[in-house]
Amino acid sequence: MISRLVTILLVALPAAAANPAPDVRAIAQAVDNHYNHLQTLQTEFTESYRGAGIERTESGSLWLKKPGKMRWEYRSPKEKLFLSDGKDAWFYLPGDRQVRRTSVKKLDDLRSPLGFLLGKTQLEKELNGLSLAPDVAPLTAGNTVLRGVPRAMADRINQVVLEITPDYRIDRIQFEEADESVTEYRFSDQRENAAIPDQRFRFTPPPGVEIVDENFGVTE
Repeated sequence: MISRLVTILLVALPAAAANPAPDVRAIAQAVDNHYNHLQTLQTEFTESYRGAGIERTESGSLWLKKPGKMRWEYRSPKEKLFLSDGKDAWFYLPGDRQVRRTSVKKLDDLRSPLGFLLGKTQLEKELNGLSLAPDVAPLTAGNTVLRGVPRAMADRINQVVLEITPDYRIDRIQFEEADESVTEYRFSDQRENAAIPDQRFRFTPPPGVEIVDENFGVTE
């Protein structure tokens, strides 16, 4: 029995040495370096939510540009727009008579941290306890899954799960909130450093649509 156990260990040890656990710090630094060298990013996204007996899935296109500009253009199941010019954020449903505006500094939205992904990524500083998540299956074989708790939203988010590709892109971000709801973003067809005009991040309300400033009420 003992000799059999020794044999198993002798076989297993070289295999473990040949497949060492990924270096979390090295992966985090490589992801930081990848995104901090980008000026723009375009990608298709799928957003899913599960919580309080509700499940929904939406999809569309996302544009990011330094510094802090983003445009989430939802197409399915219905059109809507979430946009930030780095100063103000706008929420608009086509056909509505109102558009909501709020200061980016006061924005409490899970999409808002993604707008600052370019140029300010520091995963080890932004996520407490950053570590491997071996219990979370990757969407794609060969990807690495990490988890951590965001310092800026620790009172709201229990953990964030990141799926990282071998070339250090983020394919998936999952937020698990304190109320046990889960919001997940999956990214595909990522296009880096393509020219994106600043006009894409500006919002002009259509005629007849009033602006509801969430800090001051109806302003126009």
